[in-house]
Amino acid sequence: MHADPAIRPDATKLDVEVFKLAPHDWVPNNRRLPVVLYRDALSGDAGIDAEERAAAFEALFDEHHWPPRWRDSIFDYHHFHSTAHEVLAIVSGEADVIVGGPRGRVVHVRTGDVMLLPAGTGHCLQSASGRFSVVGAYPTGQQWDIRRDALTREECTKMEALPFPPSDPVLGQTGPLIDYWLRAG
Repeated sequence: MHADPAIRPDATKLDVEVFKLAPHDWVPNNRRLPVVLYRDALSGDAGIDAEERAAAFEALFDEHHWPPRWRDSIFDYHHFHSTAHEVLAIVSGEADVIVGGPRGRVVHVRTGDVMLLPAGTGHCLQSASGRFSVVGAYPTGQQWDIRRDALTREECTKMEALPFPPSDPVLGQTGPLIDYWLRAG
């Protein structure tokens, strides 16, 4: 499965935001790896409908070894994944997402944006509008869990030892994952 070349991200025009989060209360976040926001990765103005955009994101992620696992929304309660990194593509609508745990950073996302969350990063849907829909994907070989409580020391060590994905979910062999994750390791 390959993404349609007409609706692929343009690396030269991609606006990327990168930030790290410290541990917060019961949410470990990730001490080494930053959150990456790809703004307008697949333009919301590209003249394609939500179904076509979802399929394009799924093909793109699959091509880059981040098999898509679901289409839905983001849970409206604070949680994180300790056994997998996660990428979330905004297929339609817009939302405010709390990243980092309770009282964390509020990030506004809209159609076409992508959020790359390293394992341990807390996230929670605060509010949404416009038929908010998301595609979720995880690196090949990683199975996600849902955590709403603190990790033990052993679980934290396992989380921090998760292997790096082989490629950036949006750009493949280039991109923020290569620049900020692989070089951080």
